[in-house]
Amino acid sequence: MRNETRGTVELTLAMVLSGTLGVFVVESGASPFEVVFFRCLFGALALGAYSLARGFFTGHGFTARKLGLAALGGAFIVFNWVFLFEAYEASSISLATVAYHTQPFFLVLLGAVFTRERISGGKVGWLVVAFAGLVLVSGVRPGDTASLKGLGFALAAAVLYALSTFVTKRITGVRPHLIALVQVLVGIPLLLPFADFGAVAGLGTGWAWLVGLGLIHTGVMYVLMYAAYAKLPTAKIAVLAFTYPAVAMGVDWAVYGHHIGLVQALGVPLIVLASLKVTLAGSARPRAGGPARRTGGRAPEAASPAATRAA
Repeated sequence: MRNETRGTVELTLAMVLSGTLGVFVVESGASPFEVVFFRCLFGALALGAYSLARGFFTGHGFTARKLGLAALGGAFIVFNWVFLFEAYEASSISLATVAYHTQPFFLVLLGAVFTRERISGGKVGWLVVAFAGLVLVSGVRPGDTASLKGLGFALAAAVLYALSTFVTKRITGVRPHLIALVQVLVGIPLLLPFADFGAVAGLGTGWAWLVGLGLIHTGVMYVLMYAAYAKLPTAKIAVLAFTYPAVAMGVDWAVYGHHIGLVQALGVPLIVLASLKVTLAGSARPRAGGPARRTGGRAPEAASPAATRAA
């Protein structure tokens, strides 16, 4: 199998797994704080075991500064999960997932605020398109506080995810597996005060879903993603990332009967197209006479923003 073909299969599988995450969260029966705590715990065991088996701890590349940045990114990412899972409960997996994919726009705004990156007229135009799509997708009507609350949680999650990406971009020379490991390890003491162990003691089969979130959606899924990033051009990564919301919406309909209405459906392609355009514009680095940029050759470094679209 060709390298790029293998990468395509790996990333597609990772995005399909990501699309099923909402079902695992809901079926666990635990509150968002407990779900994220145990995702971090079981995910740390999975990523730690994989990194140890692959010898990633040897010559890990961490310095005090890089470790601090990874920990800060971890604080953002774990609370991003909490808000996203709250959005699932308040509205639906479909609405929350689509709204969550406004992440690239918040990343653009963060760049403008903190690094004074200029926002081109084209990006402003796509921001407007995405906002119009978000208004349509929300389907919020007067008095529909549940949908409005879910939308707010999803947007808060998107902001936190953008902050995590913004911080993680500053880490180089460290394998993304180890950065992810630090992030989930940070989540364990960070969420410990919020976790109600008495409430999860009687979950029964819910524990299987929690273990699955850690082993499958944080262990297997991340390993597949990072393996794929080294084999694929950024443009293909950005396109394949939209497998995630497509699968999430399909699963939400198949399992829970949730589906978006006609007007809401009109907003989905607007957000997807605008997000894709901004992501590709942000990752484009013209190099005269050079080939299209790939993530290959950069395996020890943090994944690019275009390549970090899974929940």
